Amino acid sequence: MSSAPGTRPPSVDKTLAWPGVKDLIACHGRTLVLDALRSGLQRWRDGLIHDEQSLLSDVRTRLEGWLMPSFKPVFNLTGTVIHTNLGRAPLPPEAIEAMTAVASGASNLEYELDSGRRGDRDVHVEDWICRLTGAEAATVVNNNAASVLLVLNALASRKEVIVSRGELIEIGGSFRLPDIMGRAGCKLREVGTTNRTHTHDYADAIGKSTAMLLKAHTSNYAVQGFTSSLSESELAAIAHDHGIPLVVDLGSGSLIDMQELGLPAEPVVRDVLAQGVDVVTFSGDKLLGGPQAGIIAGRADLIARIRKSPLKRALRCDKLTLAALSAVLRLYANPETLAQRIPALRLLSREQTAIQTTVEALLPALRSWTGDSIDVDSTDTLSQIGSGSQPLDRLPSAALRLRSQQGNKRARSRELRELASQLRQLPVPVIGRIADDSVLLDCRCVEDPDTLASQWLSHRYVPETAA
Repeated sequence: MSSAPGTRPPSVDKTLAWPGVKDLIACHGRTLVLDALRSGLQRWRDGLIHDEQSLLSDVRTRLEGWLMPSFKPVFNLTGTVIHTNLGRAPLPPEAIEAMTAVASGASNLEYELDSGRRGDRDVHVEDWICRLTGAEAATVVNNNAASVLLVLNALASRKEVIVSRGELIEIGGSFRLPDIMGRAGCKLREVGTTNRTHTHDYADAIGKSTAMLLKAHTSNYAVQGFTSSLSESELAAIAHDHGIPLVVDLGSGSLIDMQELGLPAEPVVRDVLAQGVDVVTFSGDKLLGGPQAGIIAGRADLIARIRKSPLKRALRCDKLTLAALSAVLRLYANPETLAQRIPALRLLSREQTAIQTTVEALLPALRSWTGDSIDVDSTDTLSQIGSGSQPLDRLPSAALRLRSQQGNKRARSRELRELASQLRQLPVPVIGRIADDSVLLDCRCVEDPDTLASQWLSHRYVPETAA
């Protein structure tokens, strides 16, 4: 099965009769194999393939690439625990089991088993949200950005919403609060300055067209120094004096006092609502430790209005999200066990000594992977919570450190990028970070060191000069 370079490629019909192609069709189906075959034949015409064996190899490689899932698990060694780009909070086994239970067949998603009538999908999570937060009612949408959009549209369409200038947040993906307010059909009324906003700023701005006061928790940045802002209780008093609601966007949101786990303080949803806040919005997939979801909790009459919005249907959660969220919420019934049962909280509260033990266990395997061309040791480092939570606080951690032996700075930089690239090409990709003239692999989130070590023991780093 060989031909001289420049030989015309065989016809499609002829190649379809080859035994190797027939085997591929039996495995993958005619349509997909035919597409791969035509692509390979075009490469032959372009002079990139010169024989039948190369064509078969090209078709196999192309099929493998097409059929390989792009969505795969990775090792998060970035030092950012709740990493937006890496899927945020890992789910506990209870959530995974709950999703599996309803995924393969019919379920009572919107069906009342007692009455036999159509039900509301919020029922699967609302009682637990209210129990854990003290809210009168609650609803859930597909993420917290959607929560803010829905609340604004349902409660303040074509009216003004007053926000302190220092709280006009931007989160990942260029999500800007002023832009969301515009899309929700609201008019933004800024008050105060970037660093100071007073009682009279809010009171003076309230008029006939004012629909609500909005306070946004500045979770991903901090204004320090000469600052002044109003508490939720102070804002609630102003809002209620004028007969309008106070809405607070917490962003990450937490159902427990994070300080009890040795972590930086974060607003607790129950405490915020107890200060007179009418509606609060927060995420299900950050500090709560559940699936991606936006939770809206507060006054029953306002939640009822929010539910009636046409946007609610467009932004609603699917059955898998609700199943997972329900399972995670039920874990909060026993706060004493949360640090172990919810992976995000377990990783965030992990002691540096335990992380260092993991680092030491992984060192030999990593040195085996790099060979003698790279310096490998361990170092203390600092992790961060991630997803916009507590941007100034860091968690003591430990990391594997890889340093280039190249004398030239540009060559070192190139080799570090190559190291990071080859780590990402492992069967289970390893995602670290380049910092301080080294590749750092923060081991805070490594709970299965054996799997990681086995990869390094069964593969080898290939320096760019040897490739």
